[in-house]
Amino acid sequence: MKKNPQAAMVSLIAICGGFLLGSVILLATGRNPLDMLASLFFAVSGVNLAGPSFNARYIGEFIIQVLPIALTGLSVGFAFRTGLFNIGSEGQLMMGALGATMVALWVRAPAFIHIPLAFLAAFLAGALWGAIPGFLKARFNIHEVVVAIMLNYSALYFSNYFLLYVIGTVDKIKTSPFPASALLQHPLLSAISNGSRLNWGFIPVVLALLAYWFIINKTSFGYELRAVGFNKDAARAAGMSVNRDIVLSMAISGGFAGLAGAVICMGTFGLGRYLPSFEYYGFDGIAVALVGNNDALGILLSSMLFGMLKAAGPLMQSRSIPKEIGGIISSSIVLFVAMKRGIDYLLPKIIRRRGAAKEAQ
Repeated sequence: MKKNPQAAMVSLIAICGGFLLGSVILLATGRNPLDMLASLFFAVSGVNLAGPSFNARYIGEFIIQVLPIALTGLSVGFAFRTGLFNIGSEGQLMMGALGATMVALWVRAPAFIHIPLAFLAAFLAGALWGAIPGFLKARFNIHEVVVAIMLNYSALYFSNYFLLYVIGTVDKIKTSPFPASALLQHPLLSAISNGSRLNWGFIPVVLALLAYWFIINKTSFGYELRAVGFNKDAARAAGMSVNRDIVLSMAISGGFAGLAGAVICMGTFGLGRYLPSFEYYGFDGIAVALVGNNDALGILLSSMLFGMLKAAGPLMQSRSIPKEIGGIISSSIVLFVAMKRGIDYLLPKIIRRRGAAKEAQ
């Protein structure tokens, strides 16, 4: 895997800048930034420095926060690596959850068949939803961002309608519980994490990370996708099927987000849910991909960072720190990444223009 030390340094500086800004805001409002850091440490390690005491439940809940945003980060990152912007991961996640719910409730099979089948349905549902903006981009040159944003709302209302009137709910909020053969939950994982919602969902996430890395970096197909992303005209001149690659790229990107929907409904909750609004896993995936520099390892580490900020929210509140400080920090990190990339992009152009002006004189 090709390393990019400069990009890693940009992310590191952005992370430090985000935490520094969050600390300044806390100081300005009369709160102690050390309480924030202690809450973050507690969320990740389960160690309460104020005790001191240890509770493994917090580690399990931290992992649960990481899993879906790691997958949506892969979804956004895959599209980025191929020159596309998949802002529709939220809708693709909901369609993936719907596909997994249908298989979980309508299919009867042993677990070793039922669970992979549900994940396959989730991947295909997300891939189908992702292929729509890809097809419109390839066939009619309609920008994928516009279509994907609209499809997020379409997925929200379609999946809710399907849950209510086709699958059926027990209280117009959730479906009946999934059978044990379609669950990622396990008593052993709950026991070792002191009753947390930790489940086997980390296995498909690890497999997805490996698949992402292998496809992008180790296959001719991944090379072709990246070539199309760098320069469509050059790729077309080299005999590559640009339109096909655009559709496939968005479909695979949507498939990763669909897997996140399966992890949530089969692992975290064990049932299908009616959603009144977005849960913003897909939008978190954009931040994860940006900070992780669209690299598999970077996305994993970035998802752990953002998962830590989410998991620490209730702990911060217990220390009189508004949980919104986590959102401020994560937003600031993305802002700093975007600012640095903008500077890196504009500075060489400014230098070249000044050099050209001097030569003209």
